[in-house]
Amino acid sequence: MHETDKKTHSEGVKDVAADVRALLEHAATLGMKEVPTASAVPPPASMLSPAEKAKALAELRVEMGDCKRCGLHKGRTHLVFGVGNPDARLMFVGEGPGQEEDLQGEPFVGAAGQLLTKIIEAMGLRREDVYIANIVKSRPPNNRNPEPDEVAACIPFLHRQIEIIAPRVIVCLGSVAMQNLLGTDEKISRLRGKFTEWRGIQVMPTYHPAFLLRNANMKKPVWEDMKKVMERLSNK
Repeated sequence: MHETDKKTHSEGVKDVAADVRALLEHAATLGMKEVPTASAVPPPASMLSPAEKAKALAELRVEMGDCKRCGLHKGRTHLVFGVGNPDARLMFVGEGPGQEEDLQGEPFVGAAGQLLTKIIEAMGLRREDVYIANIVKSRPPNNRNPEPDEVAACIPFLHRQIEIIAPRVIVCLGSVAMQNLLGTDEKISRLRGKFTEWRGIQVMPTYHPAFLLRNANMKKPVWEDMKKVMERLSNK
């Protein structure tokens, strides 16, 4: 298990289901010393309460600290961790902070972020109802795409955020987010509008709001994608 996962599975989480606990205790009575005790086994994120998820995210942020795991820290103003509802059913993932995000320490607050907020509101939601994060937490110089080593250093924290929040649907905004989360070289134009799956979670790739600011004619396809997301969220 990655060190991130070990540290963020801390005290305060619920015991596993009774049948698993009983199985572990029984194994211990048989002399299976390598079997962990029930209290040491964390539950799935879906079993965490909203308060426990918020606590786990806060602990993860503390673990990141003044992150210097890659070279991006040299030019940043603020680390941009993520924002929103820790128990969100819908999560948006972008590529990385831009200038405004770097200055304010919050994802998607510039012009593209304002458009994303309008999209969220058109879906009948508020920003505080969803969770928003990025592949990397520090701004790449001149808003370039993050390099593979930068992604490798940072994406485990995104994975842990997703694991904690356990959203029902993730919307990947743009090629960089889609390719790095899904581990694909496919272009966004080929996969957008089609649900795929990542670790049991439904993922909808679509165009980045910054792309829509330059190509207003693509707003309609993105809205069609969001209607599919709303339909998936409404299904029990």
